[in-house]
Amino acid sequence: MNTLQTTLAASAVLALMGGAAAAQDNMAKKPAAMEKCYGVAKAGHNDCKAGAGTTCAGTSKTDYDGKAFKEVPVGTCVTIKTPKGMGSLTPKA
Repeated sequence: MNTLQTTLAASAVLALMGGAAAAQDNMAKKPAAMEKCYGVAKAGHNDCKAGAGTTCAGTSKTDYDGKAFKEVPVGTCVTIKTPKGMGSLTPKA
């Protein structure tokens, strides 16, 4: 391999590495998909418009109110355990 070939090969490797780094940066900046999880919010820590008896974020008066939701990463809701049971993808009575 002559000097020109070595330089071109090194440049190609660096360009590929730069592209991979840029792709990782874009993935890191992309927000995670979220879903509403009912019955897991502590009093005053619910997200907006939780249902009858609540108006918006931070208005729940009861810990783990089944009508109040908290946004959590998709796929984690039903695995969240509270003193009042598991998280739910639908409002609880």
